[in-house]
Amino acid sequence: MERLDSKRLIIMVLGNIFLGMGISIFKLSGLGNDPFSGMVMALADLTGISYANFLILVNVVLFVAEFITGRKFIGAGTFVNAILLGYIATFFHSTWISLLGEPQLLWQQVITVAIGVVVCSFGVSLYQTSDVGVAPYDSLSLIMRAKFPRISYFWHRMLTDALCALICFLAGGIIGLGTLATVFGLGPIIHFFNVNFTNKLLGKDSRGAKSAPASL
Repeated sequence: MERLDSKRLIIMVLGNIFLGMGISIFKLSGLGNDPFSGMVMALADLTGISYANFLILVNVVLFVAEFITGRKFIGAGTFVNAILLGYIATFFHSTWISLLGEPQLLWQQVITVAIGVVVCSFGVSLYQTSDVGVAPYDSLSLIMRAKFPRISYFWHRMLTDALCALICFLAGGIIGLGTLATVFGLGPIIHFFNVNFTNKLLGKDSRGAKSAPASL
């Protein structure tokens, strides 16, 4: 069991690294990010606080709600995601800018979004399927589903994402192809990675395993 726990922790950390990389790729595209990341980026720009530091502040607030109403979702993955994800994304974004620069043409931006979808989906698959804790924001829709089980997870998630997208828009953030791709496009690709890679890596039965929510 100890080896399994260590394996899950390593997979969770790798998942967050790929997830941060994916967020940085979406930001690089200039066509919008997932609603939560986009909201945090927009609010960080307004306040003059760096994205990584502002993300921690937001996560502290959300963690209080998770601790009070959804303690069962808290684990090592909660803290790795809440504290380190912003710095991982910032590191990779700075690296892409230094090595490649920002894409200038629309087709380059679209290809960048497509790459971001795959990288993010892989990261989410690793991070969530490892089952060692849920990020504070991701826990919101899971807690809501537990409180209101008659409403499917999809609608709870759509509500939280829609609220984040609205705040992002009002704060001057970008809502675009990248946003739509993360909201509607990640699910099937996450499921593909779950069935064909992550579940096998963890020794799970893909027939009985639940697919991870399409989230960042």
